[in-house]
Amino acid sequence: MPELPEVETTCNGVRPHAEGRVLSALVVRNPRLRQPVPEDLPARIVGARLQGVSRRAKYLLFDFGAGVVIVHLGMSGSLRVVPAAQPPGRHDHVDFVFGELALRLRDPRRFGMVVWQPGDADAHPLLAHLGPEPLGDEFDAAWLHRVTRGLRAPIKHVLMDSRRVVGVGNIYASESLFRARIHPMTAAGRLGPQRCARLVEAVRETLRAAIAAGGSTLRDFVGGDGKPGYFQQQYFVYGRDGEPCRICVGPVRRVVSGQRATYFCPHCQRRG
Repeated sequence: MPELPEVETTCNGVRPHAEGRVLSALVVRNPRLRQPVPEDLPARIVGARLQGVSRRAKYLLFDFGAGVVIVHLGMSGSLRVVPAAQPPGRHDHVDFVFGELALRLRDPRRFGMVVWQPGDADAHPLLAHLGPEPLGDEFDAAWLHRVTRGLRAPIKHVLMDSRRVVGVGNIYASESLFRARIHPMTAAGRLGPQRCARLVEAVRETLRAAIAAGGSTLRDFVGGDGKPGYFQQQYFVYGRDGEPCRICVGPVRRVVSGQRATYFCPHCQRRG
């Protein structure tokens, strides 16, 4: 599933092509996504100017003034900039057309969403209860230390809980914990101020490096320009079960926790 770096990469890729332009058409070939595309959406936004393109958590936000179109890429979706006249493929379900170009939503598994929120996007149920952005000012060591007090859940599970902090999915939680030298199964409440500070910095460092690399392409993801990301070439632990750690050369281990694969180095990330 595209995580924060992949969605940020998409946002940065489509913004210069569409922001400030008038939507000339909305082509919905298949409305049956995870939530149906609203039937009245073309009537609401065609002819309106796209005032801003931004990201909140793993959602793309298209501000049309009277409201916001919220797009989620689902498990295998992508939003690409293509010539409007380019014939669609089998899984190209929605086009946002701006004159000669289109933002084309491709979603083979149809787990994505295109929904409408009048007024403020943060009022939508998908966004209303989300935690802070990991690259924002609110996410700092003092905040992490405060919200983890008394928590017995593993710190990796807390990082992946969007009610506490958004956008840090399985890949980037594993990579951030390695950079911070923290065992992923450590109870969150056991982290002191120093380890919280180390982890916050590692999360920021990991996400910024991933964005700079265009995100990760493990299966289907491509950015707005149709190019894959290459951050997977920099992984320290994710997907490297049995391979030598890039720091200590001991074997990387894999365990399943919370129905998700977790990768770590037992030597570099001692449990404590």
